[in-house]
Amino acid sequence: MKLKHLPVILIGVLVFSACKENSPKDPTKGKSEQADDSFDYLVEEFADIKILRYKIPGWKNLTLKQKKYAYYLVQAGLEGRDILWDQNYKYNLSIRKALEHIYTAYQGDKDTEDWKAFVTYLKQVWFANGIHHHYSNNKFKPQFSEAYLKTLLRATQTDLNGEALAVIFNDKDAKKVNLDESKGLISGSAVNFYQGDITAQEVDQHYESMTSADPQKPLSFGLNSTLVKENGKLEDRVWKSGGLYGAAIDKIIYWLEKAQEVAENEQQAKALGLLIKFYQTGDLAVWNAYSIEWTKATEGDIDYINGFIEVYEDPKGYKATFESVVQITDFEMSEKMKIIGENAQWFEDRSPIMEEHKKKNVVGVTYKTVNVVGEAGDNSPATPIGINLPNQDWIREQIGSKSVSLHNIITAYSKAGGKEKLKEFAYDQNEVALSLQYGETADNLHTALHEVVGHASGRLNSGIGEPKETLKSYASTLEEGRADLVGLYYMRDPKLEELGLTDDYDKLSQAGYNDYIRNGMMTQLVRIELGEEIEEAHMRNRSWISHWVYEKGKENQVIEKKVKDGKTYFVITDYDRLRDLFGQLLRETQRIKSEGDYQAAKDLVEHYGVKVDPEIHKEVLARNKKIATAPYGGFVNPILRPQTNEKGEVIDIKVEQPQDFASQMLHYAKEYGTL
Repeated sequence: MKLKHLPVILIGVLVFSACKENSPKDPTKGKSEQADDSFDYLVEEFADIKILRYKIPGWKNLTLKQKKYAYYLVQAGLEGRDILWDQNYKYNLSIRKALEHIYTAYQGDKDTEDWKAFVTYLKQVWFANGIHHHYSNNKFKPQFSEAYLKTLLRATQTDLNGEALAVIFNDKDAKKVNLDESKGLISGSAVNFYQGDITAQEVDQHYESMTSADPQKPLSFGLNSTLVKENGKLEDRVWKSGGLYGAAIDKIIYWLEKAQEVAENEQQAKALGLLIKFYQTGDLAVWNAYSIEWTKATEGDIDYINGFIEVYEDPKGYKATFESVVQITDFEMSEKMKIIGENAQWFEDRSPIMEEHKKKNVVGVTYKTVNVVGEAGDNSPATPIGINLPNQDWIREQIGSKSVSLHNIITAYSKAGGKEKLKEFAYDQNEVALSLQYGETADNLHTALHEVVGHASGRLNSGIGEPKETLKSYASTLEEGRADLVGLYYMRDPKLEELGLTDDYDKLSQAGYNDYIRNGMMTQLVRIELGEEIEEAHMRNRSWISHWVYEKGKENQVIEKKVKDGKTYFVITDYDRLRDLFGQLLRETQRIKSEGDYQAAKDLVEHYGVKVDPEIHKEVLARNKKIATAPYGGFVNPILRPQTNEKGEVIDIKVEQPQDFASQMLHYAKEYGTL
């Protein structure tokens, strides 16, 4: 699982001046990293997106062998980039290649509004890894005409015809991931996981008919395949060497094999060997074996995520997108935060969930604060800020899990940010002051509690299937909400002060609760268009948590809706009662997961997490317009440049920063455009 949202304090708070359009620069001519006081975090801003840079603290302290290890892992991730594009939509690669060719070949007038609109559209597509918005899942609407695009195609002799051209402008495949069952989970979603006339019921029947050799160690059926229906028969086309996406996977394998040769220790090498075998065979039993050995690989300064992992983009929750993160341990921050993992059993024992749903022995929870070296696939350009893996519940219970907080990513957001949005939506100066003083610490602790304790806590009832089977399309948002609730509940516990994690748990929790409710009730709505419902799993969970506690606390006015100067605010009046409500909801959410109660999950999410108050939404959008900020952020990756001697031997790997977004995207397309 990954925490996809920005830190609660920082969502939409970042303010930048608009950047002028630059022509693509030579991506081989990056610039060296500057001192922090002069480092330029902002790359540019367009549409509803801001592009930032991040530094890699600690890189210079690595040995050459470690630098090679990280470099090879980054390369392996980039080789899988095209896989995600194709997973997101069947015409994405054709469209991207055509748009990129136009961008580099067009010699006509580039001062027109049409050309500027074309460039903006291309950058939106680059950022989203396809023609659908990375967060709302809605198809982008070009601000230029089909006739103009055809003019560009002719002028640059670019080939894009038929449905691949028409779909840019028509209403077909309007939603990448549709979670409204009335519109058809499969037929209403544009993702490229299912081909042919396949219904959601057929998908469930297909995978429910499969059995694992060991029911106590179930396989993740469907995780790494496209389900195809031909002549009335369903067939899984597996993503592996020699199979679907084989050309890209072979290159991933090449770099993973080089990484295995320079791994920091035997356990890392063992895990990489199994990951390579998984890519070679597509065998889900090997994936389980790899996940176990990767979880055990806790020693060393460098770690990674690579594979088909998260199922957020599958409306049925079976199939995973490709993703990659390579990271270096931030030793100072990790020492401060590992104490949460060391006390995971304490938190579990005192959780408000039912006794039968508690783990008797929370094992193997490791938490590190890390600095990202490079990201790819579903983690780039938009990135999570926290990750907890593996996703298999039985491995979490028997072996444990690894959790990380991406410190340099959070730092980049913070360094580039401002306070305007906080001041606009906070009720009074006291609320603003609390957030400024304790908000960042509260968010870091909430992330740690979410990832380390939240995802590692609780257990399924005996004989209950995996949540993706029992809770179906609601599994992801229930799991993210459950982990959020663990963090929220313990954020207001004196234990945090006792452990030395804060100097004042009361003020810390007030800041954290204020920020969470403000976001869940109001500010996250800037991410969707007026009249739309909430689709994304993390947005849904923040919504159903916030609206549930608001409704249940009405009798005692735990959260009071106030209007001041014509503006709406949701003000917490009793933090202790709110904590109790978080605990009650956590107990119920864990029960739903443990018992596989699909109807209760549906009722909770649909009633509290999907619908949007149109008047509140309209007000939020109007107030947000006064703040010159884009609601979404993402990153270009640093350039890792090998330095060689006269013999061609690598003697160092230096870090440079890319000049701009376009040059990096074009470079990636050229160097890693395998499919």
